[in-house]
Amino acid sequence: MNFDTSCLHAGYKPAGGEPRNIPIIQSTTFRYETSEDMGKLFDLEASGYFYTRLQNPTSDAVAARLCALEGGTAAMLLSSGQAANFFAIFNIASAGDHVVSSTSIYGGTYNLFSVTMKRMGIEFTFVDPDCSEEELAAAIRPNTKAVFGETIANPALTVLDLEKFAKVAHAHGVPFIVDNTFATPYLCRPFQWGADIVTHSTTKYLDGHAAAVGGAIVDSGNFDWDKYSDKFPGLTTPDDSYHGVTYTKKFGLGGAYITKATAQLMRDFGSTPAPMNSWLLGMGMETLPLRMDKHCSNALQVAEFLQNHPQVAWVRYAGLPGDKYYELGKKYLPKGCCGVVSFGVKGGRKAAEAFMAKLQLCSIATHVADAKTCVLHPASATHRQMNDQELIAAGVGPDLIRLSVGIEDPADLIADVKQALED
Repeated sequence: MNFDTSCLHAGYKPAGGEPRNIPIIQSTTFRYETSEDMGKLFDLEASGYFYTRLQNPTSDAVAARLCALEGGTAAMLLSSGQAANFFAIFNIASAGDHVVSSTSIYGGTYNLFSVTMKRMGIEFTFVDPDCSEEELAAAIRPNTKAVFGETIANPALTVLDLEKFAKVAHAHGVPFIVDNTFATPYLCRPFQWGADIVTHSTTKYLDGHAAAVGGAIVDSGNFDWDKYSDKFPGLTTPDDSYHGVTYTKKFGLGGAYITKATAQLMRDFGSTPAPMNSWLLGMGMETLPLRMDKHCSNALQVAEFLQNHPQVAWVRYAGLPGDKYYELGKKYLPKGCCGVVSFGVKGGRKAAEAFMAKLQLCSIATHVADAKTCVLHPASATHRQMNDQELIAAGVGPDLIRLSVGIEDPADLIADVKQALED
């Protein structure tokens, strides 16, 4: 099926008399006739469901849809995007290991890596997203287990050179993990550019309506864990907590990574989405192509207006000719560069706060990437845990305003921005 059709039909095919929409299986547990039948599930000898903390039919159907959209081999849903990024790294890295990440990432992810996971013994080196291949290679160590970045960084709007990062990661025998939240698989499919694992905060465009917090991990099935078995023993050697199963041997390269993340991490951390939230995500994904086209079109019009306004100091949007990432945007994001525009108002932080206070249609909210337009001053909110040096490295200056352009009439949005700039 083509992409637009997959948004509606992938992951679930009802038989005669069954519900046309993915059903909500709102149950914690599942009944079996014998203990032997259930035991096979615990031993990973049979597929099925026994406890929603690990897996649920509703969540699995929606995960299969997203997997099809990304072109992967296996996927799982989680309770948040933060959980997804944590699982994606922790599934292959542990105390004493090292990960290389772009500096230009979401502030919550930066904090997760630089503070929380550091306390768990995993060290992160942060590199400029525009670094050379040589500079990126120099950051990789013998104990490096992954390279991480965002397709379109939140909120710096850096467009990552996916091929460059994938090339260097693979040259050193480690997977390249990409957070594809802002691009969604409609605008960019990172697996086509060499990425091995994709994560999402499904709370954003995939849901599209700010209705349900969630996350996802999708595996390409392309990374050869067995080739580097000494680096990834959790996947290539027996797991004592599951009766000695070796994930790559039992589930192949296409299923080992996600099965391990489900069987081990979801079992132990329980970051599972509610079936209702998974269902809402599935409904949101049905209109993803329509919404993303509108988001991108509106954002470009708003960015062009801002670029020509005398009270605006600068505008960052890869869809604008002359933008630093315009060429990379054309390469990786030919359908559009998402609906988020970053800009600065002349006068700095105080002017930014005054502008936001005057907005009437656009809401001040910590959210981003849903149907309604919202605005945020990241240095005072999502990135406030960073010092000035870290903010600059992440591309988030104190004057940066993140405008998440919704699917309203663009004339109304521009009128609201105009009056807030000029009042």
